[in-house]
Amino acid sequence: MILFRYLTREVLLTMSAVAGILLLVIMGSRFIRYFSDAAEGDFPVTILGSLMVFHLPGFMELILPLSFFLGILLAYGQLYMNSEITVMVACGMSPTRLLRVTLLPASVVAVLVGLCSLWLTPTGALQTATTLEEQRSRLDVSVLAPGRFQDFGGGRTAYITDFSSDGRQMQEVLVHEQARQGAEQPHSYVTRAGSGYQETSVETGSRFLVLENGERYGVTPGLLNAERLTFERYTLRLGLSRDRQELDSLEYASTLELWNDASPRAQAQFQWRVGLPLMVFVLALLAQPLSRVNPRQGRFAKLLPAVFLYVAYLSLLLAAVDAIGGGSLPAAIGVWPVHGLFLALGCLLLWHSQRKGMR
Repeated sequence: MILFRYLTREVLLTMSAVAGILLLVIMGSRFIRYFSDAAEGDFPVTILGSLMVFHLPGFMELILPLSFFLGILLAYGQLYMNSEITVMVACGMSPTRLLRVTLLPASVVAVLVGLCSLWLTPTGALQTATTLEEQRSRLDVSVLAPGRFQDFGGGRTAYITDFSSDGRQMQEVLVHEQARQGAEQPHSYVTRAGSGYQETSVETGSRFLVLENGERYGVTPGLLNAERLTFERYTLRLGLSRDRQELDSLEYASTLELWNDASPRAQAQFQWRVGLPLMVFVLALLAQPLSRVNPRQGRFAKLLPAVFLYVAYLSLLLAAVDAIGGGSLPAAIGVWPVHGLFLALGCLLLWHSQRKGMR
């Protein structure tokens, strides 16, 4: 029990340090990207904290397996450097017993990864998309930048050439409206006007974009004809956002919905989510024999080959997911051969390590 607590503590402490560094780098990069979007007026700075929290499970589902893999490599590598493994072997420790000790913290990490990949990540992705959509729908006309296409939410995009000298009147306005899902007439509309301005209703507080002297075209996808309307004044209501049901990307779907969906893209996403917890155990099996180093080499001797092995594992998984989604790989086969390949490789390395002994 004392040995188990010692080994678990060394692995988890190293894993926590690696995870903290990786999380800081990744979240910092995403924060800079969101801050840049907020500075351009896409959404207020006040929601940055919420967006980062919503993204956290998606980061953790990838960071935790890698940090646990590196944690085993570095922690056990240090034990080999200090000849502590030699003492453990003298006390009767075998590679199989060390693997059993390693798999216990691996189970905890796999449960955390499973919670993220199966539940928290899709929930966070949906919350992120919904929050951004709501904020885009609340955009004020004053934040528009001349010469730039800007999303208004609800599938609408606006473009203006310039503002008047007082900044209230827009010149040469172009608005594109995508067809809403479930609409009886799936038209896409393009409205072009010579000028426009924002107007707020005193009674309701609703905001409207008033366009003057322009034309409105309605186009049905797949048809050659188009509807044309000439107007002197046309009003668009601002604050229109898409319903949550319209955010139908498989990234936002629950795992149960993916399970019941037989389409290749849904099955690819489902197998990706389910495979991440399994990946933790495979990486633990690979890391134990790879952590064995000669004290003269240093504990980082096999770190680079191990990282290459992890990159190959992840790349093959992503390639298999893309192949399933594209229909070139049957969902019945799926990503499981990739997991099986690296599981067999881990067993082979462990068997080779056991034959050579742990010293």
